[in-house]
Amino acid sequence: MWEGKDFGGAVLSPLVKCQQVRYILKSLKFQLKLLHLECPDFGFLRHSCASGVIRTRVGFSGGAKPNPTYRSLGDHTETTEVVYDPTKTNYSNLLNMFWKNHDSTQKCTRQYMSAVFYHNEEQKRLAIDSLEQAQKVIARPIQTQILKASTFYEAEDYHQKYLLQQHPWLMNALDISPGPELNNSNIATRLNGYIGGYGTLANFEAELPNLHLDDKMADYIRRAMQKGSRVNC
Repeated sequence: MWEGKDFGGAVLSPLVKCQQVRYILKSLKFQLKLLHLECPDFGFLRHSCASGVIRTRVGFSGGAKPNPTYRSLGDHTETTEVVYDPTKTNYSNLLNMFWKNHDSTQKCTRQYMSAVFYHNEEQKRLAIDSLEQAQKVIARPIQTQILKASTFYEAEDYHQKYLLQQHPWLMNALDISPGPELNNSNIATRLNGYIGGYGTLANFEAELPNLHLDDKMADYIRRAMQKGSRVNC
């Protein structure tokens, strides 16, 4: 699996809530994408179990305050980091998911604003082009900002893989503890999306051999997906 492997790349970061679910898109370096937030924005969960996504983490970015926390955010924006495999998906695909899964026309404070953080000129060009295409089919002015990426600060452990952490039996069965192990886990990322009611049973079954789950864990996730259980923040 992907745990422990080093992937260079761009980064995505959607995920913010301003009266309703919102997102922020961010990119990192080389071939990866990232997203960040506090109380999980369900839009980024679509990325968690999307094809090619390796890992997500939530946190804060875009501001000048060093070492922000959720209770002391300063001028940062809640962001989600999405790391993806460029042989299975690409930056444009993730941008398309970003536009389709939030209201980019809503004006929010800096903490919750909609934004795309780019890491190189190619990402900047793609982000601007995608915004222009989105504006053609959205009547109201898009408020999303396209900004140069800065330091990404990881949020507190209880924010990471939030929906997965609402299932203590599954966390125990997976033998994954909150902290770096959970934050960087490919399997936890994928299950966080599925357990949140995103993705399809067909996709889950197709991916199951690579998730290394036993029958009991797989049945637990199937039942959660069939219930469509989503935890409100």
